[in-house]
Amino acid sequence: MSTPTDSEVKLISDEPQISDELIIKQQQCIDNEISQNIPLVGKKLYVTEALLSEYSQDEVYQKKVIQLSESYSHLRRMRPDGNCFFRALSYSTLEQLIGKPEEAKTFRSKVENSKEKLTQAGFTQFTIDDFYDQLIEMVDKVIGGLDAEGLEQEFEISQLAEYLVVYLRILTSAELKNSAEFYQNFVDGITLEEFCQLEVEPMYKESDHVQIVAITAALDLTVRIVYMDRGLGANHDFPDVEGQTPSIHMLYRPGHYDILYPKQRTKSDN
Repeated sequence: MSTPTDSEVKLISDEPQISDELIIKQQQCIDNEISQNIPLVGKKLYVTEALLSEYSQDEVYQKKVIQLSESYSHLRRMRPDGNCFFRALSYSTLEQLIGKPEEAKTFRSKVENSKEKLTQAGFTQFTIDDFYDQLIEMVDKVIGGLDAEGLEQEFEISQLAEYLVVYLRILTSAELKNSAEFYQNFVDGITLEEFCQLEVEPMYKESDHVQIVAITAALDLTVRIVYMDRGLGANHDFPDVEGQTPSIHMLYRPGHYDILYPKQRTKSDN
């Protein structure tokens, strides 16, 4: 067996690096395509219109879409970039306050109070002010009469939408840190501080159970997640309080969240 030449040895040693570079470039291409072709927040579509064509070759999911459409009339897609949960939460919260100035003022007070949670957790004013101010400004626009079309247009502005996501992420982190004794029980293998640094604060990181528990507690929100996968599926309410009807509904498919709109009940439904 011949001995490899120096150049052959170099090629072999470089293979993992070349492979990593290719993977990074491929991911960047995918991310660029997503950002160019998929809006941050999509239009409101009928559930069947939005999902049946997506699963045209999958009978299992087609049945699940039909079942979903029995409880929910519409769906609004979020860009699948890892920020979808927080973007859906910010959009749905503001959307539900449209035409309800008193409720919007109450929510504004919750946002104002949330700033103290951030300073308590060690975030500096310099770090949080721009993101906090952007959320307050959006709530004030709703109080001032912003309509549904106007909200859609606001979320077409990338910087605005992303600032809201950043604020919700750091507020989630603050909630976790301020109640570390409780939340550490949900985190395995790393400290809560590490979890916040690795999984909560960075943009484009997917959100899971712990993040949802924390942000709903921080802003006193009620969220129902409807899980749709090849299993039995389920609904999970945050917080899970008997007799409480969540105000925000989301569809979760592995790795992604979209906004759901419950069907309006009529007298004949009762």
